[in-house]
Amino acid sequence: MITIVDYGMGNLGSIYNMFVKKIKVECEITADLDKIKSAKKLLLPGVGAFDKAMQRISEGGLRDALELKVLKEKTPILGICLGMQLLTKGSDEGKLLGLGWIDAYTHRFSFEKGERLKVPHMGWNEVSFSQESLLTDGINKLVASPDKPRFYFVHSYYVKVNNQSNSILKTSYGHEFDSAIQKDNIYGAQFHPEKSHKFGVQLFKNFAEL
Repeated sequence: MITIVDYGMGNLGSIYNMFVKKIKVECEITADLDKIKSAKKLLLPGVGAFDKAMQRISEGGLRDALELKVLKEKTPILGICLGMQLLTKGSDEGKLLGLGWIDAYTHRFSFEKGERLKVPHMGWNEVSFSQESLLTDGINKLVASPDKPRFYFVHSYYVKVNNQSNSILKTSYGHEFDSAIQKDNIYGAQFHPEKSHKFGVQLFKNFAEL
């Protein structure tokens, strides 16, 4: 069972549909603290502003419930897009501290005028592997060498880890950033697996099988 945490900010329906229809895995969307406390695996989605998301997570005991599950009980959790950024210590987008579960920070894309790169970074982009992870197992086999796996991105902010042991995928857009991260039972993906076809299906399947 995958428990998608509903704190009012995220593309929940398409994530739910991929698990249920494509992977045939039980899934629920909930804000109920009792259900979150009994979850076997947690998914933290997110679309929108960093501070607003942290405010909602900090309300009504949700943060305490998540920290109990993730930090003490070591329940696997996957943060997606803004959900991944919330795992870091903070963001250029806001003033509030992040969850701080991974030693990383979320920066805003900034480019030299001559680069002509648009913000947000939107569309398909390749990923390269920093190190092996159960989350990304088998993804490189979905393409023939020298092609690389590709995921769908929509974001104006990017994550840089301070410890490279926490980086599992990297992507370049003007400069290199960490597009998937991990620390023990804590996982994050900057891209949208639910929009990434076979690559996203494999990643979600891997998470369901942890």
